[in-house]
Amino acid sequence: MAGLALALLGGCSGTGALNTLSAHGSAYTLQTDVPYGPLPRQKLDIYTPTAAAPARGWPMVVFLYGGTWRSGERGDYRFVGAALATKGMQVLVADYRLYPEVRYPDFVADSAKAVAYGLSQARRLGADPGRVFLMGHSAGAYNAAMVALDARWLRAEGQRPQALAGWIGLAGPYDFYPTENPDVQPVFFHPDYPPRSQPIGFAPADAPPTFLGAASDDPLVSPERNAQAMAQRLRAAGVPVTLRLYPRASHVTLIGALAWPLRWAGPVLDDVRAFVDAPRAADGP
Repeated sequence: MAGLALALLGGCSGTGALNTLSAHGSAYTLQTDVPYGPLPRQKLDIYTPTAAAPARGWPMVVFLYGGTWRSGERGDYRFVGAALATKGMQVLVADYRLYPEVRYPDFVADSAKAVAYGLSQARRLGADPGRVFLMGHSAGAYNAAMVALDARWLRAEGQRPQALAGWIGLAGPYDFYPTENPDVQPVFFHPDYPPRSQPIGFAPADAPPTFLGAASDDPLVSPERNAQAMAQRLRAAGVPVTLRLYPRASHVTLIGALAWPLRWAGPVLDDVRAFVDAPRAADGP
C-alpha cells in the first residue's frame, strides 16, 4: 500500500493518476475556468452533482489545495471535486496566487475572494447559501483557517466568517513560526514575520464549526502543535470542533484518501461528509 501511495502521490501536485482513476462522467458536471476575480489565477472549477438536489440546494465546499504556497493548479485536484461531488456536495476548487509572484497575505486575500464568490453565488449555482463550507489541505488549510478565523479577510469582500456553515482543515500548519523550511521562509518574510499571520492566534467565540484532520505521525506538520493545539484553543473559546487523527495516513495521503485508490489511509471522505451533513442550529425544521 505504501508503494502505491508513493506512485500515486509523489508530492502535493503529483495527482494525475488519482484524477485518472477517480469518478468521471455521470456523477457530476464540471464547469472550468470560472473567474472569481480579475487576475489570471483568480479562477475556479465547479463540480455539481447530477443527482436530484435537496430542496434547499446542495451543500457547497470551497476547496483550497496545498503546495507550500509555491505550487498547485486547480486541475490537479479533480479527484477532490469528484469525490465530494459523488457524496452530494457542490465543490469549488480554487486557484490562488503563489510565490514568487506574491507573498503573504495576497494568497489569503485571494482565498477570501473565492469564498466570497461561493457565498454570493451559491443560490444561483444551485447550492444552499446557508451551507457553504471552506476546506483546505496543507498550505490550503492555513489559508482556510485564516479566512475562517480572522474576520478582516472576508470583511474586505463584504462577507463575514459567520456566513460559513463550517470549515475543514486537513494537515494544516496553524503555528509554524519560526520556520526552518527554506521554501516557506521567503513567503512569510523570515525572520521578520508579519504580525497576526498565524491561525493559532485567532479563536473567536463565534468562529464557524470546525473539522480538523491530521495524520497521527506527520513530520512535515506536527499534529500536536497544529491540529491538536488549534482544536484546544477553539474548544476553550466554545467553538464546536471535530478532531480526527488518522494513524495510517501521511501528510500527502491524508488528502489522497478522498480518492478510492487511497481510502485505506483513513475514512477522511466519510468524516468530511458527516461533518457537512451534520445538522446546524440555523437549519430549522
